[in-house]
Parts: sequence; C-alpha cells; structure tokens
Amino acid sequence: MIAAPQVKTLRLPVLLAALTVCLAAPAFFVLLMPWLGWALLAIGLAGAFLIERRRVASGRPAELKPARGSAPRNNIEVVSREPSLVRDLSLIAIGLLIVSSVPLAAELDNLAMVRFTLALGGAVVVPYLISRFVYRDHAITFPWRGGGRWGKLHWTWLIAVLVLGWLILPFYFITSGVYQNWPVVDSSDLIARLFVGVGAVGIWDELFFICTAFALLRRHLPHLTANMLQMIVFVSFLWELGYRAWGPVLTIPFALLQGYIFLRTRSLAYVVTVHLLFDAVVFAVLVHAHNPEMWHVFLV
Repeated sequence: MIAAPQVKTLRLPVLLAALTVCLAAPAFFVLLMPWLGWALLAIGLAGAFLIERRRVASGRPAELKPARGSAPRNNIEVVSREPSLVRDLSLIAIGLLIVSSVPLAAELDNLAMVRFTLALGGAVVVPYLISRFVYRDHAITFPWRGGGRWGKLHWTWLIAVLVLGWLILPFYFITSGVYQNWPVVDSSDLIARLFVGVGAVGIWDELFFICTAFALLRRHLPHLTANMLQMIVFVSFLWELGYRAWGPVLTIPFALLQGYIFLRTRSLAYVVTVHLLFDAVVFAVLVHAHNPEMWHVFLV
C-alpha cells in the first residue's frame, strides 16, 4: 500500500506559496493594509494552482485517496495521492479574510462582542464546513483527547505556565504600557466581560491557528516549517489584538511551543488548557493594571 508520507519533504515552490498566503496575516493585522493582504492571498493561491497544474502534468494528480478502512485486495496497490495545496491554502485564506473583516481592537460593548463572535467563529466554522462537506477531505479535525491521559510532564508544564506567566506577564503589560490597549475595566460587569472575552479568544486561537492553519500546512510541509508559518499568522493576530511593543518576544515562542505541544500530545484539550492558564494570568494582570488596588499579588 502506497500512502502519503507522514514527514513531508520541503519543496521550495510549496513553501513559497504557503509563505505568501501566511504573510497576508501581517499585512492584515500588523500593517493594516487590506489591499496588500488580498494581493498576497491571490498570489499565494495562484502559485499553488500552478504547482498543482505542474503536478497533474507530471502524472501526480492531487486529492484522490482510498476510502477509509480500505485495504489492498488481490495484491493490487492502493495509491494515496497528495492532498490539494490549492484547497488547503484556500481554507486558510478564507479564515484570514473572515477575521480581517472586523477591527480587532479589544472592546467590551455588546456590538463589539457580537462582531468578534461572528468573525472569529466564522473563521473556524466556515473552513471546517467547506473542508468537510464541499472538499470532503476531513482535513480539519479537533482531536479533543488526542494522545490519552496526561502524565507528570504534562502537569508539570501546566504549573510552569502559571509560574512563568506570573513572573513575566505583569512586567510586560505594565512596564510597556500595552495594558492600555485593552479597555478600562472598573466594574464587575466589565470585569466579567473581560474574563469571558480573554478566555473565548484563547480557545479560538487554538481552534484556528493550531487545528486549522497548522493542520493544513502540515499536509504539505515538514512539521517545523509548518509550525513557523502558523506562528506568523498567530503572532500577527495577537499584535492587532494588543500584544504590541516587545510582545512578539513572548508571543513568538508561545505560538511555536503550542504547535510543538500539539504535535507531541495530539490533544486539543491540553493546548487549550495551557492557553487558558496563560490567559487567566493575562486577565488578572489587566484587571490589576487598570485597578492597582485590586489583586496586588504581582512583583510589578
């Protein structure tokens, strides 16, 4: 039985097409130049289309796989052909276009929260539905339990995340002043809204950047390369959300670690737990920064 290899070979044309699509994220979310983001998406998808045309011409068509559970019969080989680069990059592009359709400045009024819910939810749901029901390739999945029970190393890292967050995040948010990128929370209603918003965006990060973008990129690129590309998208989104100044010094390793942890654990539950613990500290720091008399448990 011939199947697509688990470890992908790095091919420059594929890398360039995927990189171009991913570079639309800093165009949208860092430079705030939508026209450049649209152009990069178009160029990346056009490049992917040319790659697939060349693949077909060479006799290696894409996206024809044996049915699930099928096995060779009568010594006949079942060939699994390469997934479609155009389709997979188009799903990432659709997600980016949906997210970029709304401003990402942190706001807590009703309209802003509805806008965020529709845009971020759509960026996950729409690519999933297209993959599942239009392309019928099951490229996007959400493996909640993944690799099974958590061991000592898993629990140790969860504790380490809390400790590192407590040590680093107050210094970052307060000394850089980036906490002012989030609205003042001076009432119980606003504090509750901030808690819900921070947690919801944290969960969405893993659904889109890891289970969607990273998963799709891994079908065509080596794991490390795919992780680097999803990091570009991840960090760009967080930049517009408010993690500015020297925030990328924190968000770059965090994005890469989340991708690596997902590869090792294959558990959405675990990476979400890591993210939510980190975001719990973010929430506490933001409340304290806007209300210094509250939760004075930090070193800064």
